[in-house]
Amino acid sequence: QVHLVESGGGSVQAGGSLRLSCAASGYTSSSYCMGWFRQAPGKEREGVAAIYTGGGSVYYADSVKGRFTISQDRAKSTLYLQMNSLKPEDTAMYYCAADPIPCNINMDRSDSYNYWGQGTQVTVSS
Repeated sequence: QVHLVESGGGSVQAGGSLRLSCAASGYTSSSYCMGWFRQAPGKEREGVAAIYTGGGSVYYADSVKGRFTISQDRAKSTLYLQMNSLKPEDTAMYYCAADPIPCNINMDRSDSYNYWGQGTQVTVSS
């Protein structure tokens, strides 16, 4: 059973930065598609970024391109999301997700992932 634990959320002012981490354990496959999602109150869960741990594909939502960077440390089994130039509309609960398949065209859909963390809150004030 894959276990994902997010950390690094907090409150920042607009224009600030945060780095989210997702520590993974219990891997049963050599590579996973791993994604970051976010959900604001009253809104649907939105795919933010995704990366294939085996190398190759990286995905970003248009709303975060140029501001957010997804990366991984395979030795530490940790996924990161560096968030720069944060905006109030980035305020949401951020979730890490994983699935033991290569990332594909549906990597921005929450139903493409079987494993989820508990989330970490990001609040950006204007």
